[in-house]
Amino acid sequence: MKRDEQNAPASPSSTVTPDDIRYDALCRAYNYRFIAKPDYFRLIHSPREAEDAVREAVRAGKRIAVRSRGHCGEDFVAAPDVRVILDLSPMSRVEFDRERNAFVIEAGAPVGKMIHDLFHHWGVTIPCGFCMGVGAGGHISGGGYGPLSRTLGLSVDYLHAVEVVVVDEDGTVSTVVATREEDDPNRDLWWAHTGGGGGNFGVITRYWMRSPDASGTDPAGLLPRPPSALHVAEVSWPWQDLTEAGFVRLIGNLVDWQLANSAPDSPNADLYALVNCMHRSAGNIAMHAHVPEAAPDSHARMDAFLEALGAGVDIVPSVRRQSLPWMSATQYLAVPDTGPFAIGLRCKVKSADLRGPHDEQQLATAYRHLTRDDYRGTYSALEYIGYGGRVNTVPSADTAIPRGALLKTFYMVTWQDPAEDDEHLRWIRELYRDIHASTGGVPAPGAINTGAYINYADVDLADPEWNTSDVPWYTLYYGDNYPRLQEVKAKWDPLNIFHHALSIVGTP
Repeated sequence: MKRDEQNAPASPSSTVTPDDIRYDALCRAYNYRFIAKPDYFRLIHSPREAEDAVREAVRAGKRIAVRSRGHCGEDFVAAPDVRVILDLSPMSRVEFDRERNAFVIEAGAPVGKMIHDLFHHWGVTIPCGFCMGVGAGGHISGGGYGPLSRTLGLSVDYLHAVEVVVVDEDGTVSTVVATREEDDPNRDLWWAHTGGGGGNFGVITRYWMRSPDASGTDPAGLLPRPPSALHVAEVSWPWQDLTEAGFVRLIGNLVDWQLANSAPDSPNADLYALVNCMHRSAGNIAMHAHVPEAAPDSHARMDAFLEALGAGVDIVPSVRRQSLPWMSATQYLAVPDTGPFAIGLRCKVKSADLRGPHDEQQLATAYRHLTRDDYRGTYSALEYIGYGGRVNTVPSADTAIPRGALLKTFYMVTWQDPAEDDEHLRWIRELYRDIHASTGGVPAPGAINTGAYINYADVDLADPEWNTSDVPWYTLYYGDNYPRLQEVKAKWDPLNIFHHALSIVGTP
């Protein structure tokens, strides 16, 4: 044996079976409501390994599921009949590919690493969330958004190409690269990954990102630059001082401001805010808002926003303002998924995208559930999140994710004790149902709602107990784009190898 071979590090073992010390840890991802029990895990380090793993499982007739970092809110990966889980977390590189003249992001890269590496090495970014542990594989394919989306659009607006391991009607496994180029014969597969969600068409292994209007070969000019610094305002309203009328006015003010300032050409499109209406047992309602420090009149516009928010609200909030460099701001505002509370976390999420305001009755309903004395939650919340702006400069049919929303709402409840499952699930389901009572318990598309967001997966939308409208779950998520997604599914996954509780069903 050569000396360099003798001293080379051992290759990592890519197959984890129940007798492996790593197995129990891999069975538990972010949401402990669902514990996987596959025959084995395959840790994927390269596209070739992904292809080999799919081929082996297909030949053995074993159901496959795929995950990047394991943040799914439902049991899409941990379903009882899943026999093989392909874990893409070892594939986490963020690099520049000179051959494609684009940034390559592997599917297992967490958002935090993606933000850090793009900025640290090249001074660029893409609009994405600040939940730093979420994997790029699911985040981007679902049409990822974040605090810069009002000025930059969605992550998929920068998707140049995607690499996917697929299975044809004969069971043949291959790796395909699909690009946004109009003459690419695989372009429909690229389109499906601009909001169609993960786990539908194959194994996503890599993305290539580049601004559609970029030119040249300098990496620093191929994606947008983030603001050099953000002026951040953190505001807190104590529940003990907030009446129902005050709550309705406060949130009504926020929604009205958001709808009035979310056009692509709005001078306030660069001002982002997230209001976190936690249950009263948490003590307060909290908001963080920011605007680029160097933007015209940034501090004055933040003043005006805060003044508009408090108009007619008889309560003095706690306000803290500071300016932070870009990377410091991303870390300061990050949503962590580590620490003592994250261990054993159980959660349920829901969503609704708005183009019109919640009326006073809906806001009073939210107040009633958020102040219930017979319920307490460690983190039980309804969030209102800034959206719109440049997001809506892209026609809905150009990507799989529909456009048109100006504001997002996100419902989340977390807990740790399995004995409390029914209590917390009932609370969030009743809150959501009652707010959307006039449209069958769901955000049916219309004058107020545009639907829901697939990355906040919610199986209740397919349950007639909770969805009493005549609008199916797939219309809530995909709108008029669903038939085209079905065609792509039938072409690229004709055997339905990749499926889950809310997966796209191919046309016959």
